[in-house]
Amino acid sequence: MFAPRDPDEYLLDTERRVIRIRRHWAVLLWDTFEAAALLAICVLVSYLLPPALYIGQNILWYVALLVVLRFAYVVMEWWVERLVVTDKRFVMTTGVFTTKVLMMPISKVTDLSYVRTATGRMMGYGTMVVESAGQIQALNKIDFLPRPEEFYDTISELVFGDKQKQAERFSMIKAQRAARGKKPVG
Repeated sequence: MFAPRDPDEYLLDTERRVIRIRRHWAVLLWDTFEAAALLAICVLVSYLLPPALYIGQNILWYVALLVVLRFAYVVMEWWVERLVVTDKRFVMTTGVFTTKVLMMPISKVTDLSYVRTATGRMMGYGTMVVESAGQIQALNKIDFLPRPEEFYDTISELVFGDKQKQAERFSMIKAQRAARGKKPVG
């Protein structure tokens, strides 16, 4: 009931899923640091307060509980957020209690680039910028994308590659999966 829908449920029967990913775990680093620092401050101040100020200590422990709950919610948001790329569109689903679905047709993509900072190279993430004919789309900039080179190559093939070869490659993948007994995608 409260679980968000699987992004594959938003796909059409005529679409073939090419990529399905979650943003890199590094997106949680700042929130982790922030939560740890706030918890450390709450614990330190609580131990420095005299025992007579028990109300202040109780308030600090409730603040610490709120910090932990907020961090848990941020992790849940990261966990349920998915980016699915099909042969026809980008679909991103977000939200724990309220699901938000972002979509951009592949046919609208006019330019594709990615940026990797030094930290991104060390940790394995990058930022993908997807541009369309003079419009700002919902999925214009995707931060903390894991393995951005593979993502870039795959999207470039979908957008700018030979459509006949793509169809042959996807039908070959379907045939290989059927031969192995796996459920065909699309």
